[in-house]
Amino acid sequence: MIRRDFIKYTGLTAALGLLSRSLLKSFPIPGAEIYSPETRAEFKRIVRRAICEHWEELPIGECMGKIGLSLLGTPYEACTLEGNGPEICRINLKGLDCVTFFENVLDIARILKKDKYGFDDLVEEVTFTRYRGGKITDYTSRLHYTTDWIYDNVKKGVVDDITQGIGGIEFPVTVGYMSKHPDSYSALKSHPNFIQKIEKIEAEINLRTYYYIPNDKIKSIEKKLQTGDIIAIATNLAGLDYSHTGMIYKERGEARFLHASSKKKKVVLDVSLHEYVPEVKTNIGVTVVRPLQPVHKL
Repeated sequence: MIRRDFIKYTGLTAALGLLSRSLLKSFPIPGAEIYSPETRAEFKRIVRRAICEHWEELPIGECMGKIGLSLLGTPYEACTLEGNGPEICRINLKGLDCVTFFENVLDIARILKKDKYGFDDLVEEVTFTRYRGGKITDYTSRLHYTTDWIYDNVKKGVVDDITQGIGGIEFPVTVGYMSKHPDSYSALKSHPNFIQKIEKIEAEINLRTYYYIPNDKIKSIEKKLQTGDIIAIATNLAGLDYSHTGMIYKERGEARFLHASSKKKKVVLDVSLHEYVPEVKTNIGVTVVRPLQPVHKL
């Protein structure tokens, strides 16, 4: 074991030790009591394998591909970000939906690229990408709409929206589903004052310009896609922007769709993107964002 690997290994051991009850009291992670032993163990498994196989040395997209494949078969589970009390950064690696799948894959890759290996590092990174400006204030600071997530994370230097550059056309987005259906969201039912905040956010989203690749053009741009590219599937459903998310895994030149499938009830490596997207009649195309190398601050 070379010195660099030894430092990483000992750093990992120390970081994982933070998950013990005694050290959590000394170095508390916000909302630490909600992170299950199973989630912590899964994180430990992924990071140990990453270190052994030097995933951090790969380009970030390739690193994401390795992490995504390591989560194959993880059960699909919706609504893992919801709960009682104030908004906190919830993480569940033993049950993933389409958003938490790509989000956790991205953020584990980001901390590995920064030579960080602790669960608290993951919480910090997910907080940065999940919330507007990287800060939690309340439920409305979460980036609920994928358009908003893309816009905010482009500004933060997390991803680059490459859609227009690879042939995308303007995507006429008019979101409003959340404010018009507050009874579908427990936090909005519990805090009606949040509805007006959500309406304001929706209005801001609708003023921006977005791009997408229509269904009939997806096959022609697949050669330009890379492993780790995040895919948002555009929808024509009223009040919504995207209906599903996932990422690309390039295999022998084929751009396969890696995602948490509600239909198959688990994380799967599916067919090519151009085959998958038109299977749902309300899907009209895709937006593609590419992960950027994170800034490593010592």
